[in-house]
Formats: sequence, structure tokens, C-alpha cells
Amino acid sequence: MQMLENYIGGKLVEPIQGKYIDNVEPATGKIYSQIPDSTAEDLEQAVEAATKAQPAWAGLSLEERATILTKVANTIDDHSNELAKAEAVDNGKPFSLAKSVDIYRSSANIRFFAQAITQFSSESHAMGNDAINYTLRDPIGVVGCISPWNLPLYLFTWKIAPALAAGNTVIAKPSEITPMTAYLFSKICIEAGLPAGVLNILHGTGPSIGDPLTTHPKIKAISFTGGTATGAHISKVTAGMFKKLSLELGGKNPTLVFADCDFEDTVDNVVRAAFANQGQICLCGSRIYIERPIYDKFKQAFIDKVKALKIGDPLDNSTQHGALVSKPHMDKVLSYIELARQEGGRVLTGGKQTTVNGRCQNGYFVEPTVIEGLDNDCRTNQEEIFGPVCTIMPFDTDEEAVSLANGTQYGLASSVWTSDLKRAHQVAKDIEAGIVWINCWLLRDLRTPFGGVKSSGVGREGGLEALRFFTEPKNVCIKYS
Repeated sequence: MQMLENYIGGKLVEPIQGKYIDNVEPATGKIYSQIPDSTAEDLEQAVEAATKAQPAWAGLSLEERATILTKVANTIDDHSNELAKAEAVDNGKPFSLAKSVDIYRSSANIRFFAQAITQFSSESHAMGNDAINYTLRDPIGVVGCISPWNLPLYLFTWKIAPALAAGNTVIAKPSEITPMTAYLFSKICIEAGLPAGVLNILHGTGPSIGDPLTTHPKIKAISFTGGTATGAHISKVTAGMFKKLSLELGGKNPTLVFADCDFEDTVDNVVRAAFANQGQICLCGSRIYIERPIYDKFKQAFIDKVKALKIGDPLDNSTQHGALVSKPHMDKVLSYIELARQEGGRVLTGGKQTTVNGRCQNGYFVEPTVIEGLDNDCRTNQEEIFGPVCTIMPFDTDEEAVSLANGTQYGLASSVWTSDLKRAHQVAKDIEAGIVWINCWLLRDLRTPFGGVKSSGVGREGGLEALRFFTEPKNVCIKYS
């Protein structure tokens, strides 16, 4: 039984109260490690360490900070196989996906912001012959980063990298459901020589450590990725504290397939967009709208591709579809499939839990599920399921497609599949979403702003947007003599 530790002041330490939480491997349903159940006492130690470390960290030159962070990124690459296996065991995703996406992006995130901070520029504004204004951007101080369970190390580094690059010190809380790679990252930081107290990692639940972290008076900014309800709670409890908030929340993303699309390429990519990481990506396209002339043809080709996905042990290199992250989450997903049936939906493929023989016979596996015949306003099409479940529906006009796409409280991402460039531009403009992919999905440039509208979040991450969030602008006005 592996016992994980917090990372405070450059050292791995046990929780002060000595309490732990079981950590379950989703592919087997077995407890395989325990994580600290941290409390406000552990947080005080972390805040003290971060506060002490911040002036010296901010006082380093940009090149010095970039060099240290680049070494952290390189050390991730050195341990990529170990990290990918840990992610597959801890999360249930296929090892091949963890290696090619999660761990690759984890080091890329840190390397990108290490370089970006050396290129970060500020503004100047001349006032004719009278004066000149220029803008300083100083680090905020101690900031908090809370990351989710679906892309554990990927999104953990996506948050801490710009915060550290900008000269802040960080107190980070990974998800208690998938804590392993954040724990291994603690060891990587020690190996790479990250100065003590610059990053502190506290494990535990939302009530035990998440709430104290978000409301601590010395933590000046919170970057959170997770569910919309939790984001609303953070916004409420911090309302009178004047903290900076970045909230990347839920999605119910539309996929619009037009009759003039590149058919085979679109089918392949829409399957990937719906079911990558078992549908447990906030960007997955779970509402698929298909122009009526190709609806039947596309539906059949789509179903055939979905049925061909190999469900199996996440540690098997041939596995394409792994386990859901936990039993409660699996039960939630299955309850939505039953709800869809009650709402009049027809399950075209999937729709039930499945058993993987061998060591994974008690794992949390759910078949990729495609549902037809639902109204756009039903709960199945309005509420975030966050699993391997998608719905399909025909449309007749561009205007109807956009109306269907915009017909939820969410507005995170979307994808549009068409050969008509004029249509692509118009639909992209009309869709209410922070991201619109045209003839692609999850093609990411780390320089671009990332985030959603409506109930999908507040603020933007990525590139200059992240560096601006983690700094405070100060205008300096100098009058000419």
C-alpha cells in the first residue's frame, strides 16, 4: 500500500492530523494507495512556505526562472513512461493516450510558459509632448490552483506553469480522485531543483482543503477547473474577498456535421471527439447534429466506428477505451443512459456496463453509447454527463444547426465540419462558445485564449491571457520636464 505525501517547503511530508483517503484503481476496483486528507493546518504550513519563498522567486531574472522551469519540463520527459503508467492506473485511461497526450502536454505546458515569460511585454502610451505612460506587470504573490481528475497532470501543469513563470508561488490542490501524478511531480520538482516553497501540493477533498484554500486571505488568486456547481460555490464564498478568479467549468459541446464535409475524415474525428478519454474531457462533443441529406449514411458509419473501439485494460497498448474514473461516476453515467431511455431515446449502440476479463473484471467500464430520438430540450441534451455518451440528431438549415448548438446553458467548445469556407466563418461567428474548431478537434495552440462563455466559465487561460491573469498591472505616468 503506497502512502502519498504532501509537498510543502520543498519536502514531502505527512498530513498533520495523520488522516488518509483510499485511492482506488478504476480498472480493477481495488484500493492501491492512500492519500493525505489535508486540512487547514496543512494549508497554514504551505502558505507560510509560499510566502517566505515568493520574494526570492520573483526576484530571479526571467531567464533564471525559465531555466529552472525548463529543467522541470525536461525531468518530466525523463520520467514519461513512469508517469504515463501512473496516469493509466490512477485514472483508467489507456496508457497510449496518457503517454501521447497527457504526459507530452504536461512537459509542453511548462516549457511553453518558461519561454513565454521571456517574451512577455507590456504597453506604453505617449501623451503627445506632455508625458508617457508605461505598464508594469508584477506577480500577484501567493496563488491557488485547483485541477480536475480527467487530465490530471496535463491540467495541473497548465495552471501552475504560468503562475510560476510570472513569479508567483503556488499552493496547488490536485483532485483526490487522481492524485498519483501530482505526487510524482513533487518528486520531479525536488529532482529538478525547484526552490523550496515555490510550489506546494496539498492532497485532500474539497471540503477539507479546497474550501480553506479558496478562502485563505493570503491567497490572492484562484485558478480552478472543474464542475459548474463548484465554480459557482467558489465565486460565492470569495465574493467579498476581491480575489482574482479564473474558472474553467463544464461543457455540453455541439458537433455540427454538414453534408459537404469530408465524410470519412469527419466520421473518424467525430468518434474521437465524442469518446476520447472515455468521454471524460470537458471539450468532448456530446451533442452531434448531422445535416439531413447524409444523416442515415453518417449514423451508420459512425455507429460502425464506435462499435469497433477496443475496450480493455488501460495498461494494454492496444486498448482504445478504458475505465471510467470511479464507481460513483460510472453510476452517474449509467443513470443518464437510463434517463435517456425514459425520455424516449433509442440506444443505437452501447448503453451498459461491460466486463473486461482478467485483472480488470471488477473495473468501471461502460460501453461507448450513442442515443437517437431525443428532443434538444431534454435533460440528456442539457446536462453535462461527462462520460462515453453522445446523442445524434438531424438538422435542415444552417440557422437550425446554430440554434440547436446554442440551445444549452453551456458554451465551452464546438466543432464544425464543412467544405464551405463562407459557411464555416459564419457559423463560427454565430456559435456561442469560447472555442470553435473547423474540420478538426482538440487541435491546440498554447498561445491562444482558452475558456468558455455562459455557464462554462469566467476568464481565459493560455498564452498571454494566463500571464496577464497571474500578474497585476501597474500604470506609471512620467511627465516630461
